[in-house]
Amino acid sequence: MAFMEKPPAGKVLLDDTVPLTAQIEASQSLHSHTISTLSLPLPPKKLIGNMEREFIAERQKGLQAYLDVITTHHILSNCELVKKFLDPNNYSVNYTEIALQHVSMFFRSEPKWEVVEPLKDIGWRIRKKYFLMKIKNQPKERLMLSWADLGPDKYLSDKDLQYAVKLLSSCSHPYIYKITFATANESSALVIRPFSEKGTLKDLIYKAKPKDPFLKKYCNPKKIQGLELQQIKTYGRQILEVLKFLHEKGFPYGHLHSANVMLDGDTCKLLDLENSLLGLPSFYRSYFSQFRKINTLEGVDVHCFGHLLYEMTYGRPPDTIPVDSFPPAPSVFVVSVLESILTCEAMKNGMPTVSRLLQMPLFSDVLLTNSEKPQFKIPTKLKEALKTSKECIEKRLTEEQKLIHQHRRLTRAQSHHGSEEEKKKRKILARKKSKRSAYESGEEHSAKYSNSNNSGSGASSPLTSPSSPTPPSTAGASSIPPAPPPPPLPPAAPPLSAEVPPQPSPQPDVSASRGALLSSIQNFQKGTLKKTQTCDYSAPRIS
Repeated sequence: MAFMEKPPAGKVLLDDTVPLTAQIEASQSLHSHTISTLSLPLPPKKLIGNMEREFIAERQKGLQAYLDVITTHHILSNCELVKKFLDPNNYSVNYTEIALQHVSMFFRSEPKWEVVEPLKDIGWRIRKKYFLMKIKNQPKERLMLSWADLGPDKYLSDKDLQYAVKLLSSCSHPYIYKITFATANESSALVIRPFSEKGTLKDLIYKAKPKDPFLKKYCNPKKIQGLELQQIKTYGRQILEVLKFLHEKGFPYGHLHSANVMLDGDTCKLLDLENSLLGLPSFYRSYFSQFRKINTLEGVDVHCFGHLLYEMTYGRPPDTIPVDSFPPAPSVFVVSVLESILTCEAMKNGMPTVSRLLQMPLFSDVLLTNSEKPQFKIPTKLKEALKTSKECIEKRLTEEQKLIHQHRRLTRAQSHHGSEEEKKKRKILARKKSKRSAYESGEEHSAKYSNSNNSGSGASSPLTSPSSPTPPSTAGASSIPPAPPPPPLPPAAPPLSAEVPPQPSPQPDVSASRGALLSSIQNFQKGTLKKTQTCDYSAPRIS
């Protein structure tokens, strides 16, 4: 297959900057050995009693804590070994071999280039590989070839992508690192640029060797020391100038970090302009995707500049974002710029523009001595394609931020709902509700009983008008025998009288029957019963 041949369809483009999480759910015993999700020497092991349930639970908890540290560490979480361990289905491909295949195919059509050695793991990207090269007729000159797979933010058509990548070699700017050769196909891209023995700005900050692996150079630095104030001012001004240039040209970037800034003497030069064309995710995406106000590539560049400025000032990246308080800095003007980008208030209000940063006291008095005139001509048709691609990249970012915001709200609600304080509150409310229900039930039962009594009295005696005298009770009269009790069903109708007001709507049959029965019991007179003669036939008869 030639380098420009179309790759197989159905390829899934993954965003490698999405943080992975892992939860140790259980352990398993195989051949008298206990294994768990993570095989690491931490926490400490135990020779005797290592099969006890308490020890396994304690060790599992320690391993989970260790795993959480790895997945929340910005550099370690993007490491290929960690990705393969946590997600073997999506990270089982050997990208070094794939890169070698593509590079070999490229050299068949471009025989003047020759590979000196692979630069193993000098970058942080899983799907981007580097090789040290030379030109055959110029054996002393060293070049660096980078091969990268396409990413999830690739929205340019294949034709526009190939044209835009080739156009990068024509870009001339005093603060953009020169590209010697660039080409792309439907699945990947290949870029060649001069190799610098001095390394990047990140190598300067961490006192690292450019050819060493990324983890070795930057994950655990031996000495932490920021740059001098004049270096911070000069480098910061140069980087802001090139960002302003790209923004004015309508060229999306979004990949600023200290390892993407090459040092050429006292001049900073931007690297990897091709990343946004290839749709690769940003190094700091896991940070700015948390804040919905950072929703444009211009805002992303400014946010990334805040990270870079912090790293230049203090010799290390910030522990958390947003930053609540800043350590002592070489100048209050440095802290002023950092506060406008990295604080919680800045995240809520949005990022300042590059022009606004250039006007701040830290950079406004820096004199730039480079007189090279910038040149980067982008055809109108390609500008429209880049604008559409930029809008699609920003749309995906906005949708991701919305999902993260919804997930955060749900997690916060679940955490609040499951807290001990909330559980106590719910128990108290449930107890009060139970008491209230019992009280209301008793009240209702009492009201029903009272209504039944009232309906029974109304069935046995007529209602009288308030103006009419109350008739004497028949129960206490001895001269007039009371009327016999009415039968239980149907209920006796009240006697008609001129003074009796209209009766209310009749009660249901059950209530009326019960009222009639109660009335009969109340009006029962023992004296009205007739005497009876009992004939006892229970005695035995003898004939």
